[in-house]
Amino acid sequence: MKILAIETSCDETAIAILKAEGDEKAAQFTVLGNALLSQIDIHREYGGVFPALAKREHAKNLVPILEAALEEAELLHEDTQAIPEETRAKISEILARESGLAEAFFEFVGECEPPPIDAIAVTSGPGLEPALWVGINFAKALALLWEKPLVAVNHMEGHIFTALAAEKRLQDAEGTPLHIKDVSMPVLALLISGGHTELVVMKKWLEYELVGQTRDDAVGEAFDKVARMLSLPYPGGPEISRLAESLRSSLGGFTAKYSLPRPMLNDATCDFSFSGLKTAVLYLLKKNPAMSEHEKQHLAHEFENAVTEVLWEKTSRALEKTRAKTLTLGGGVSANKHIRRTFTEKIKNEYPDVTLRIPSAALTTDNAIMIALAGFYRTLRGDFPGLDALSANGNRTLAP
Repeated sequence: MKILAIETSCDETAIAILKAEGDEKAAQFTVLGNALLSQIDIHREYGGVFPALAKREHAKNLVPILEAALEEAELLHEDTQAIPEETRAKISEILARESGLAEAFFEFVGECEPPPIDAIAVTSGPGLEPALWVGINFAKALALLWEKPLVAVNHMEGHIFTALAAEKRLQDAEGTPLHIKDVSMPVLALLISGGHTELVVMKKWLEYELVGQTRDDAVGEAFDKVARMLSLPYPGGPEISRLAESLRSSLGGFTAKYSLPRPMLNDATCDFSFSGLKTAVLYLLKKNPAMSEHEKQHLAHEFENAVTEVLWEKTSRALEKTRAKTLTLGGGVSANKHIRRTFTEKIKNEYPDVTLRIPSAALTTDNAIMIALAGFYRTLRGDFPGLDALSANGNRTLAP
């Protein structure tokens, strides 16, 4: 089975084509084509993602990204195609919201053969709805033209399946198969990103229960806001990590200069809160308005330590509660070196019977490979909503 996947939930335009074999018990995936274009440089001047601009860039980039993915997969074959007027009219209506996309779409598909794919998977949420709609409408147009089934994928589910396939690095994945096999249930997933902080348990394939979630800011949002307070460039998470890691690598050790709270650390639930931690940083900066680079390192180090301690404590509590046999980390914040290092050590020392799966750093950010992986499992179930039923949901949840 070959799956073409589209991801446009935020500021990455991505399309991947995967060959998938096997079933839920043991599946193998080969990345045939993978094209991604990030908008980070465009949004940096705004200090965050500007939805209208993201939507415009997706519409501009999708056709070139599709061409690049098909060419890499060796599925791009030139041949003039006659598109029936009725089909052309329907596609024009679908793409009417996206300025210039219909023209670029018809120019491309009219000059190449329909590729031998079996299904099209697309992110339907959560994310920025204007951005999601661009990818969904593009997927609908392709599905209608090529007469292929369309699969709606939850973005966060994609992060879980990428972690389950975490045995290979991205640079290996393009030539070496990814595998999802020997997965011991229940699976507990810690999903940490700019918009999400939640613990979800999967006891059976594709069936989820929410165990804990943030009551205010997501952890990635907290990283970005603290970075902004420190006048660090966007995206802020990697900048905080860079400062913290530079202090950890100091020769001869150091004495911590600052102390920050660990919100809800001893609370009996598996929920999170990062708003108070962010406020504590703000008050500290008001008392120390002209921080040196070295002082910023200390603050970043303490902030990152506080976040990591809370994430681990809540995850540990969820492991006890769910008796999970597999733990996965997913989302952009799971690329953080200190968080990855801490969880690896803690699982090894405190939960030796639990298998930890963390995707390579390159696959923690938004990408279409993860949408194809989850799309395969949805395709096995015949989970096809139909063109008219498929819509964008910026607040789509993974668990009821």
